[in-house]
This record gives sequence, structure tokens and C-alpha cells, in this order.
Amino acid sequence: MHVVCRPSGNIRGRKPPPGECNQENDSDCCAEGKLYPIYRCSPTISSNTKAVLTLNSFQEGGDGGGPSACDNQYHSDDTPVVALSTGWYNKGRRCLNDIIISANGRSVRAKVVDECDSTMGCDKDQDYQPPCNNNIVDASKAVWEALGVSRDNWGEMDITWFDA
Repeated sequence: MHVVCRPSGNIRGRKPPPGECNQENDSDCCAEGKLYPIYRCSPTISSNTKAVLTLNSFQEGGDGGGPSACDNQYHSDDTPVVALSTGWYNKGRRCLNDIIISANGRSVRAKVVDECDSTMGCDKDQDYQPPCNNNIVDASKAVWEALGVSRDNWGEMDITWFDA
């Protein structure tokens, strides 16, 4: 059975205080008054789950914000690590487990270290960025490199993934 994941509400955007939204990796900042959908679920997981790969820095001072939720640590951009949308993160049940990401005719193994929160956003904890969509694998530079994507194409890309 294919379960559709519908939005569970909206968050109204607030303008970030000066210097509070890190736009490294072309991160979006919340727009004043704009409504952003929130999700408590993610699409059903299969042996080849479709997702959108995004770029994130898990390093201290990077656009990922604070330390990773799974281990309260920062991670080098040279390490293949990811954050998953709230539903897939599943209250931390995938923490420190590996997933296999496939795209571009290649695959890479990456460790789940964080949640890409689909239920919150536009606040200090989320670096004044909008809530994550419900189908995101937010990945370090190492993942993009392993998939052989040229730097000028980094940002968003359709992928598939499964639990390793």
C-alpha cells in the first residue's frame, strides 16, 4: 500500500535577524510572512526510495547549524554523512546507521547523523531556514563527490536510497 504523506500544517516565515541565516551552499532563508508547509511523515520507504539530495555542511560554523542530533558532534565535509527528513529519521531510529545513495550511475554509503526537520523552521535552531521537505537526504560534500557530480551541479538532485 502506498501511503501519501500530506502536510500537517504551516509555519509562517519570520525575517531572520541580521547575520543569523547562513547562506553557505545556497541555503534559503525564511521570508517574512510566507507560509511553509510542515510534515510529520515522509514517503513510504522501499528497496529504492526516491528522494531529493541536497547539500549541507555538518562542520562547526557550517550552514547545518548546531551539532548533529545523533551524536551531538560536528562532522567534516570530507566524510559521507547525511541528515534525513523527519519521517525517515524516525525519531533517531536510523541514527549512525548507513544508507546507500544511488544517482548518476554510482552509489555511495553514507552515515545518518542528523534530522532535516520537516516540522520546524524559520527559528534560531533551524538557522532561520524553512522546514525541510518530506523527501530530503541532506548530504555532505563528500557524498556529492562520491556520486561524481560536478561542483557546478551541486544543490539539488533526484536520487534513490535504501538502508544499508
